[in-house]
Amino acid sequence: MARPRKPRRVAFLPGVTYFKPRGIPLRLLEEVQLSMEELEALRLKDLEGLEQEQGAERMGVSRPTFQRILEKAHRCVAEALVLGKALRIEGGDYEVVPMQLHCRHCNHRWEQTAADSPLACPNCEGQASELPRQQGHHHQCCPCIPEDR
Repeated sequence: MARPRKPRRVAFLPGVTYFKPRGIPLRLLEEVQLSMEELEALRLKDLEGLEQEQGAERMGVSRPTFQRILEKAHRCVAEALVLGKALRIEGGDYEVVPMQLHCRHCNHRWEQTAADSPLACPNCEGQASELPRQQGHHHQCCPCIPEDR
């Protein structure tokens, strides 16, 4: 019997979940579905520039599993772009975990779930940068744990 699948950790919920080619009515388009964990793998690897090992750690999966998720995501996006299909982002087996952020300007640290809200420092509105998630529930920068620990 196969072991139960663990939900993948996702720290980004998109504000826009549907893309389609311009000028073609929706009723004439085929759709491709990209799951939330596939979008997260794309974000971590292609947008954030993380190595697969780092992306796998952030999502709570093995490196080979991260590779499979990423390959499926690349195929979905390529199919939508090359064949002119609509792309719907939804579904999957995931749990939302907050991103652990710090400000590059004032070094303020906080947690935030990224949706369509900007990743700007609530302290000075400076540019935010995501910190790597450590094993366990909280990172030392979590607002509920003093930094001097």
